[in-house]
Amino acid sequence: MENYHTPALLSECIEGLDIRPDGIYVDATFGGGGHSMAILEKLTTGKLLAFDQDADAACNLPNDSRLIFVHHNFRYIRFFLRYHNIHRIDGLLADLGVSSHHFDTEDRGFSIRHNALLDMRMNVQQSLRAVDVVNQYSEDQLTRIFKLYGEVDRPWVLSKQIVKVRQQKNIETTDDLIAVVEEFLPQRFRNKELAKIFQALRIEVNRELEALEELLMQTKHIMNPHGRLVIISYHSLEDRMVKNFIKFGNVEGMAEKDFFGNVVAPYEAVNRKVIVPSEEEIARNPRVRSAKLRIAKRTVYDPTIEKY
Repeated sequence: MENYHTPALLSECIEGLDIRPDGIYVDATFGGGGHSMAILEKLTTGKLLAFDQDADAACNLPNDSRLIFVHHNFRYIRFFLRYHNIHRIDGLLADLGVSSHHFDTEDRGFSIRHNALLDMRMNVQQSLRAVDVVNQYSEDQLTRIFKLYGEVDRPWVLSKQIVKVRQQKNIETTDDLIAVVEEFLPQRFRNKELAKIFQALRIEVNRELEALEELLMQTKHIMNPHGRLVIISYHSLEDRMVKNFIKFGNVEGMAEKDFFGNVVAPYEAVNRKVIVPSEEEIARNPRVRSAKLRIAKRTVYDPTIEKY
């Protein structure tokens, strides 16, 4: 499982979940199963639902009757909880972003290190691929995703060049794309800037931010009082959404107030300061260096959402 994906901030996540042995928990991003296995170690009669839209993750499933594997995107969490006759949970963990397996599997097209078709689908059953985005999106659309999802410097320059080149031939592979944009990137920060471009395409292909918002909003309906929300993010866009949701109950960061002017939010932050990996963990697993962990506790009853 560690070859597939090494779980980030493992002990911090398990501590943050404050697991009850008879509780019901969700691992929204099963991956290599590292977090799930640690949760199962704390359970006796409890249950764990593990979500992963990538069929490859199923190869890591343990033979454990307490675990229910759901081969779907976590954005459908409420539907599948109902399907399994579960109405409330006691905690949810999500380790967002891309697993090591995705980066290391050459033909998936996630990494700048391997030349492969621009795919980047986490769920290979969906139709939209990165190659479709690069060759079919308008210049304005490309600029939007590079700016919004990659925070790329001068995104319009890259978009203009992509559109110019693809008029002569399709941009099919990771190397094709790198060759198109490389001359417009500062060589000192080449890999960092390429990573931003690939990140933007990946987020667009997989609709990652939309899925995250849907997951967060649904937890208001399914989380027991005092249940824990444990989220690891890897870039500022995700972290901002999680931070806003914990503080305000929405990802936009808009405060909703009651009759007395008090901010009404369904969660209370457990860690006032974001948790980051230790230097020792980064040395063991450099891919966690940008990880940020936020933990929240479900505290407020909101009658406009749903009765407990």
